[in-house]
Amino acid sequence: MAAAIIWGLIQGLTEFLPVSSSGHLVIIPAYLAKFGLDIAPPSLAITAVLHLGTLLAVLVYFREDVSKVLRLRTDPEGRKIALLVAVGTIPVLIGLPLKDTLESFQDTVSNVGWALVVTGLILVIGQRLATGARVLMDGRVSDAVSVGIAQAFALIPGMSRSGITISTGNGRGFTPVEAARFSFLLGIPAIAGAGLIELPDLLGSGEFGLDLLIGFTVAAVSGYFAIAWLLAALRNVGLIPFAIYTLVVGLLTVVVF
Repeated sequence: MAAAIIWGLIQGLTEFLPVSSSGHLVIIPAYLAKFGLDIAPPSLAITAVLHLGTLLAVLVYFREDVSKVLRLRTDPEGRKIALLVAVGTIPVLIGLPLKDTLESFQDTVSNVGWALVVTGLILVIGQRLATGARVLMDGRVSDAVSVGIAQAFALIPGMSRSGITISTGNGRGFTPVEAARFSFLLGIPAIAGAGLIELPDLLGSGEFGLDLLIGFTVAAVSGYFAIAWLLAALRNVGLIPFAIYTLVVGLLTVVVF
C-alpha cells in the first residue's frame, strides 16, 4: 500500500509540474536504494492505472474545454481546440517507434540527470520568453506544430513534457497560463495513449486490489492539485523555481551516479 501511495504521488505531481515524471520514476528509486530503501518499480499494470488517474485529473480540471471539444460540430472554440491538439499530437506519434530506444537512455541514471539539467535550462529560457499576450484561440497550425515537436522531445526520460511545451508556447507568444492550458490539453491524447498501451497488462494481471485503487486515487487527486498549483505559480512566480529545482536535482544526480 505504501508503494502505491508513493508511486501515485510521484506520477500525479510530476506528470504536470515541469520537473519530468519519467525522470523522477528513475531517480527516486535510485536515491532510495542509496539509503537502503528498495521500493520495487511499479508494474505495467500499476503504471496503466497511474496514467489513467492523471488522465482523470486533467479531464476534470479542464472539463469545460473538453466539453467544448465534444460539441465541436456546433462550438467554434471546440473545433479550434480539437484542431490544435490533433495537429500537435502528430509529432509524438511519429516519434513513438523510437520510444523503446529512448527508454534505454534511462539505464544510466546520470543520463537522466543530464536531461533534467537540460530541462532546467529550457525552463530558464521559457521564462525569459514569457512576455506574450496571445490566448489559445489565437493559435495557428504552426503553433501546434512547434509545441507538438517540443512534446516529442519529452519521450526522452528526464525531459519534462509540460516544461518544454509551456516554454515553447511562451516562445510562440502565448501568455504563460494559456501556454500551460494548451500543454495540458495536448497532454490528454499522450496520457490516454500511455494508459491504453499498458491496459492489456492491467486486464491480464488480475491485480484488481486495494493497491490499484489507492494508486489511481492518489494519482488523480495529486494530479488535479498539481495542475492548479502550476497555474497559480505561473501567475505569481513563473518557471524559475522549477528551473532551479531541476538544475539542482539534475546536477546532484550526475555527481552521485
